[in-house]
Amino acid sequence: MKITVTPDVFKLAQVFTISRGSRTEAKVLTVRVEKDGVVGWGECVPYARYGETLESVTAEIEGVGAPESREALYDLPAGAARNALDCAMWDLECKQAGKRAWELAGLPAPAPEITAYTLSLAEPAEMQAQAAKNAYRPLLKIKLGTPDDMARLEAVRAGAPQSTIIVDANEGWSAEVYADLAPHLVRLGVALVEQPLPAGDDEALIGMERPVPVCADESAHDCSTLAKLEGKYDVVNIKLDKTGGLTEALKLREAALAQGYKVMVGCMVGSSLAMAPATLVAQGAMVTDLDGPLLLAEDRETPLVFDADGVHPPSTTLWG
Repeated sequence: MKITVTPDVFKLAQVFTISRGSRTEAKVLTVRVEKDGVVGWGECVPYARYGETLESVTAEIEGVGAPESREALYDLPAGAARNALDCAMWDLECKQAGKRAWELAGLPAPAPEITAYTLSLAEPAEMQAQAAKNAYRPLLKIKLGTPDDMARLEAVRAGAPQSTIIVDANEGWSAEVYADLAPHLVRLGVALVEQPLPAGDDEALIGMERPVPVCADESAHDCSTLAKLEGKYDVVNIKLDKTGGLTEALKLREAALAQGYKVMVGCMVGSSLAMAPATLVAQGAMVTDLDGPLLLAEDRETPLVFDADGVHPPSTTLWG
């Protein structure tokens, strides 16, 4: 098996800001695996929050040799490198077998899923304008994570009075800030709060009222992290760049549901190739957040289709 890694850059449609900083482009790694003339591909987004860089993840991928199976990839830790390799090997297997990924996984054919659309962190007036521009969308996700978010919440709700709203604090609140905001989240009809506290400080959630479901993002990676969520969270955000690929993501979905959690399926800011495998995990999820391609000014040649029905499963020319 031959493995190649290529860095790719996709310009964003506008500056994207969260509590940890801003960006104007998505920097990804495209991985191709070739065997007997058949090529499968996948994409990952190295994430600084988890100590990953384009260079470190490239080195991880190039160091694996020639894995004989997806199971052999578990020698790598959960993260971006294993994700890109795992998804590329799924694509390769599909092409070798002449079957779709969901058939190989023993799943029903996927259908479109309504996806959240993310509003970047900004001043309240700008966020209200963003909300008004996107008020036709059924589900909006707000990036927050500062001590002064009340005005932003009010502004977004004013801009999009009919949309369902979910909030992502990206570890940016303290327990005190979250407790103060919680009743206002209810008042403003917020349906979900992602990672209100830093992953290292989320013990404070134990015993706290959760009038709005609280979702683990940075606190939840793969199946091994589920045990640490008990009593703190109601929902688990599954991202392939955290689980280390589709193989573990499907296992995490099954395990989380079996333990009584609801499931959200999220993404880093990447292209349609990164989102394509996640559409399988998103089937029936409480929340689907696969809007990465909607934030880009450019995408892959055969991108995912987004319309009023949501994000559609990939074509065979894209993945799987």
